[in-house]
Amino acid sequence: MANPRLRGWRKWAKKDWAIAAVGFTIILFALTLLFDSRNPTSSSSSTFNLPSNHLIPLTLLHRAKATGAFCLDGSLPGYHFQKGFGSGSNHWLLHIEGGGWCNSIETCEIRKRTALGSSKYMDPLIPFDGILSHQSSQNPDFYNWNIVKMRYCDGASLAGHPESEFKNGTKLFFRGQLIWEAIMSELLSLGLSKAKQALLTGCSAGGLATLIHCDDFRAHLPKDATVKCLADAGFFLDEPDILGNRTMSNFYHDVVQLQGVAKSLHKKCITEMEPSKCIFPQQIIKNIRTPLFIVNPAYDFWQIQHVLVPAGSDPDGYWRRCRLSIQKCDSTQIENLQGFRSSLLKAVSKLQHDKEGGMFINSCFVHCQTWMAETWHSSNSPRINNKTIAESVGDWYFNRKVTKEIDCPYPCNPTCYHMDFTQPS
Repeated sequence: MANPRLRGWRKWAKKDWAIAAVGFTIILFALTLLFDSRNPTSSSSSTFNLPSNHLIPLTLLHRAKATGAFCLDGSLPGYHFQKGFGSGSNHWLLHIEGGGWCNSIETCEIRKRTALGSSKYMDPLIPFDGILSHQSSQNPDFYNWNIVKMRYCDGASLAGHPESEFKNGTKLFFRGQLIWEAIMSELLSLGLSKAKQALLTGCSAGGLATLIHCDDFRAHLPKDATVKCLADAGFFLDEPDILGNRTMSNFYHDVVQLQGVAKSLHKKCITEMEPSKCIFPQQIIKNIRTPLFIVNPAYDFWQIQHVLVPAGSDPDGYWRRCRLSIQKCDSTQIENLQGFRSSLLKAVSKLQHDKEGGMFINSCFVHCQTWMAETWHSSNSPRINNKTIAESVGDWYFNRKVTKEIDCPYPCNPTCYHMDFTQPS
């Protein structure tokens, strides 16, 4: 049965598709939600909870004018901020919104007329759920922290640079790095500079931004603070598609070239290889010094639909149903998906040997999982070894247990949510 609370997420997924899959055929799907809408698991950890329907207002960053930190269309960037309370008053959680990328003037022009390129279109009020929630039942470890959602409006994972802007009449602002710096500056003035504990998180393109800026986040905070990073569905693979084409590699090359992203990537990496290779998480994590946790489905539907089986790679439609629902795949297609899972596990293997690293790799056909209660922490959330994502992240962050959870291959996990884009909503 469809859960109405997640319809916005599904709209985002279609928008993400349209923006990121440049050059591919855009298919409008009849979508259906597989999420059960029963109440989250109750918790007795605290009686300090904000109302569950509490909406968080958008704050525009007016000081951004001084530094030129603008969205693609020249509007002000923004964020949503819910102040912490009680024992969480000096702890901070920053979450970077996701939403694909633009890799050409044409796609950035389209993007600047959406909330992913302009604050003019951003919702002025949004709910905080999952890892952002101030409900202890949804978010047992971080519910009373200062929580910030950074809106994403630059199209290059907060890593674009103005030197790459076109001066021939195009009105596009490539200011992602400046947006990151401006929002950080404002939050530091609001108390982040005195944080005792802090966690930088992000979903999808925001997960990639988390990886790019993780060490910089650590560098801005007190040396005695506990600072860690969590990337959700941001571990994009440098893998060939089913025809052997480097679709994602070529796409990222265009993003890096268009917006001058190389300046935000690790210097050691860009001296050793072509800069666009350095935007892939497999390369980024080689140089991250801050403790890192990866949440990623082994069968990330976004990656299956854009990296492994982009629309242009399947002219005969053999993959049409499988790429929209893992439950519609035949045995040969499942074998291909298992190979993609193996590539992910190989790419994250560094974290398996990193005593400060953690991971939660489940076998679900889904994308981001931390910012919804249904997948972050509820009675029906996906589990590995009977632990939700929230419990696993909490164990890792607070050093309660070593957390390197890797699920068995599909279809072994009955707790998974598998998105199905073949059914009407």
